[in-house]
Amino acid sequence: MQFHARHSARAFVLFAGTSFAALFFALAGLGGTSVAGASAPVFYLDIGASASVGVQPTPLNPDGAPTARGYANDLVALEAAKGVALELTQIGCPGESTTTMLYGGDRCYQSPATQMSTAIAFLQSHYSQTGIVTVDLGFNNVVKCLRLASGVSTCLEQGIDTVRQELPRILSTLQAAAGPNVHFVGVGHYDPFLASALLGTTGMASATESLGAMTMLNDTITGIYQSFLMPTAKVARAFRSFDRVLTARAGVGKVATNVAEACNLTWMCQPAPYGPNLHPNDAGYRAIAASIAATLPATL
Repeated sequence: MQFHARHSARAFVLFAGTSFAALFFALAGLGGTSVAGASAPVFYLDIGASASVGVQPTPLNPDGAPTARGYANDLVALEAAKGVALELTQIGCPGESTTTMLYGGDRCYQSPATQMSTAIAFLQSHYSQTGIVTVDLGFNNVVKCLRLASGVSTCLEQGIDTVRQELPRILSTLQAAAGPNVHFVGVGHYDPFLASALLGTTGMASATESLGAMTMLNDTITGIYQSFLMPTAKVARAFRSFDRVLTARAGVGKVATNVAEACNLTWMCQPAPYGPNLHPNDAGYRAIAASIAATLPATL
């Protein structure tokens, strides 16, 4: 197993070309997913970056591609088991930051369209309906910092400051476009780079640095979501990011639980060609879906 935390973030920049919205919409199934015999459908608008569209390495694209096995798909299944039919629409874009969400320049939407304009149009057209909106942003504002050889702290401060300025603008705009029966959930972030602790002293330092960065990011976005009366899915808790109790890992020996879970729930510890890749695997996406489901009201 060979990887470096500062270079693994390349997995978020996966695609060439200028517009991939059609691919994501095709995967999302904009016609909706209904459950026979269930109650009236509830729309589910899934906003965010690569994790929001279930990116994983695949046989056809080992670097990663959108799949139908992401947390949004898992949340649809979880709610279906409770008799709630969610009609899923995914508009996320790999590499999306709060800045590209607001102003464009990502790899999925061609100007003047943006993920934001698409979300606004969707919410306005579904104003009278009951719905769920998950917002998964912020990671790409700071992940670039963890690849730097120096100046990491300054980069992180700038990235977090951008989130503080831009995420509230995004949320206020989305809320203004949404109807009265729409439930928003902010999605927190896991730390895939904890896996670098397996690389010795240098890797341990990188893992410590990344955990500090992800903690700062999660604290920031949680405070912002709370200010808009939106719950935050505790993804770091689901990935046990702060659990340092030693546990056995095959082929390695005793490691901290948070490091083991970074390996268990992402592709970071997989050999080439599928790893290292910082996206969740099936188990990781299920864990994120469960953390989102825990925030939803008993009835929709």
